[in-house]
Amino acid sequence: MILLIITAVRTMSADQPSDVAPFFSTDSEVEANDDDEDTDGRHGSQEGAEPASGISSKRAFITVLILCYINLLNYMDRFTVAGVLSEIEDYFGIDDGKSGLLQTVFICSYMFLAPFFGYLGDRYNRKLIMIGGITFWSVVTLSSSFTPKGHFWALLLTRGLVGVGEASYSTIAPTIIADLYVGGARTNMLSIFYFAIPVGSGLGYIAGSQVYNVTADWHWALRVTPTLGLVAVLLLFFVVQEPKRGAVESRPEEQLHQTSWIQDLQALSRNRSFLLSTFGFTAVAFVTGSLALWAPTFLLRAAMFSGNKEPCLEGRCSSSESLIFGIITIISGVVGVASGVQVSRLLKRTNPRADPLVCAAGLLMSAPFLFLAIEFAEQSTAATYVFIFLGETFLSMNWAIVADILLYVVVPTRRSTAEAFQIVLSHLFGDAGSPYLIGVVSDSLRRSDSFLWMFRSLQISLLLCSFVAVLGGAFFLATALFIEKDQQRAQGFIPEDDEPIVVSKSGRSTRVSVSSVLI
Repeated sequence: MILLIITAVRTMSADQPSDVAPFFSTDSEVEANDDDEDTDGRHGSQEGAEPASGISSKRAFITVLILCYINLLNYMDRFTVAGVLSEIEDYFGIDDGKSGLLQTVFICSYMFLAPFFGYLGDRYNRKLIMIGGITFWSVVTLSSSFTPKGHFWALLLTRGLVGVGEASYSTIAPTIIADLYVGGARTNMLSIFYFAIPVGSGLGYIAGSQVYNVTADWHWALRVTPTLGLVAVLLLFFVVQEPKRGAVESRPEEQLHQTSWIQDLQALSRNRSFLLSTFGFTAVAFVTGSLALWAPTFLLRAAMFSGNKEPCLEGRCSSSESLIFGIITIISGVVGVASGVQVSRLLKRTNPRADPLVCAAGLLMSAPFLFLAIEFAEQSTAATYVFIFLGETFLSMNWAIVADILLYVVVPTRRSTAEAFQIVLSHLFGDAGSPYLIGVVSDSLRRSDSFLWMFRSLQISLLLCSFVAVLGGAFFLATALFIEKDQQRAQGFIPEDDEPIVVSKSGRSTRVSVSSVLI
């Protein structure tokens, strides 16, 4: 991770600091000042001129670090619940199916609100949207920590509302990075940004289990991230600036016009690389969502079934499994994201289809290791942890690459919408239902409440993850067939079908349909 940060710093241009961007802004941000452009349409080609994005290189890098910090908090909060899931089950007296609902209701609200924030993010000030969303997220998360016994529905409700804050952030943050960097620098910054997913997830397990270990009250585990969220809001308000949309990619002003939301969706539905990579990422979300919630509980049941751990008579024996799984998630995530980016960068020198091929390889290689981890759980704890590490490492190779694919096959004025659309599809068919599905299958297979069937039923249901991983690899292989054409189309913003284009009419720009020009 340190090497990637150093590389990212070296790739940043030596731009001079710029004036503060307007606090309130709309889609007019995409329009460049003609008087400041050179013959290539680039801002800042003259020495000492303002960078194209309107943000200095130093502030741009700090912005990425702040966005990474917030992303880390989001995932840390998301998996704090998984770190104390056994304690929550004991506290409310619920089964596996209801436990899975905790993740499902959060993902559903996050998923269905993403298009709304995607629409706003493509048209209005993204900084203000994120500030409002993260403030709401912090307040609701803190409220969930005061849920009393016998009111499980209140915990479900507050966990669902947490999705509002995450939807406002996840659809927007990658598009800000895309408006600050291009090429290799963008890939490096996205790598830093997506390191927060495995690191934040792992810290969530660790924080949840260890805070409970100290306080003997799972409520305190949910009070860590809201405090850190206040720091995030202050950093956004005083440090982050709104960059100009698409300016760093040097598109002529008339090519970056806004279209309606319906036209945006129609264009995205014709983008085969975007759709197929989204389906592939759906498989990643399914597997990671299932493992995120159930892996610590599964490892605990395996230890009790094999006799390596005494039964949880007091409900305080899951901390070690959550701690170990959290550490594995952090290390495997960092190694996986870094190796995926580096392998893709090397292969791109000879193969322009490297990105989807690396994603496919990551999923296909993770499948057998996840299968072995599940099968070896009752025989060898050490082997299980090794296989989980390898499976999660290969799975993590996808995170930064999938985000990069979306950004270079979609034009700047549709990226927030594309992020939202990808969130909806990947979570709708991925981790919105997978934790609940795994829990329901586990409950249906269980013949008794013995340690044998508590372990065996969950073991069989988790085998679904390997099958879904193979299916996701197939989608990424299909993506490789169209990636070159779709990337060229997005970089040149070549209109399709009856999408409006700009033609010259009496010395002025007029938007007409393609069919009108052909006639």
